[in-house]
Amino acid sequence: MSVIIVNKGKVELRQTNGTLIRHIGNGDALEANLNSTDTLVLITTIKGKVELRQINGTLVRHIGNGDAVSAKFSGKDIIVKTNKGKNELRQENGTLIRHI
Repeated sequence: MSVIIVNKGKVELRQTNGTLIRHIGNGDALEANLNSTDTLVLITTIKGKVELRQINGTLVRHIGNGDAVSAKFSGKDIIVKTNKGKNELRQENGTLIRHI
């Protein structure tokens, strides 16, 4: 089990005892979220982008249109809240399922 923390824009992956495992991303994060199996990380950046990354930090893909204020896992899907006040339900591959 791992813990994800955003500290001054940097995403830190830590063990439950607090030991730093690695930094993930580019240092421009607003928030980060781990999936239920601790294999993927969602990072919402200050530029409104949502990055889906593997736990080792490798970028898998960008999700959404670049207007995100937050993103969270919901099971295997992703909920992206946009700056227009809409919520988008997306698959892990980025495909829009519906607006909520």
